[in-house]
Amino acid sequence: MCRNITTLRGLEPPATPEEVEAAARQYVRKVTGVQKLTDATRDAFEAAVAAVAAATERVLDELPERRTPPPTLPPLRRAEVQERIARRMAEREEHERLHELGLAHEHDDDGSVVRT
Repeated sequence: MCRNITTLRGLEPPATPEEVEAAARQYVRKVTGVQKLTDATRDAFEAAVAAVAAATERVLDELPERRTPPPTLPPLRRAEVQERIARRMAEREEHERLHELGLAHEHDDDGSVVRT
């Protein structure tokens, strides 16, 4: 199993749809080797994520309650991950704002914005 996929069964509060989708996305990335979506891969990839997420929700609903909580905290519940997500969202919003305002900027190789 992918080392980035954590156990969702037994969490308190229970796993959120976002956590289930994140685990499904990691699984599909791992088994397909697709790291960056393209027009050629997007539809099949997203359909697979939806199918895996649905199967995950179903199995979590059908299994009995877990006696002990999982040993690791899912990534979306970790403070450092939440900070990284917030930073990326702020960068994305700033990038979109630059486009809306028609301000000149460039993109680094990693996709980050460099103002000119």
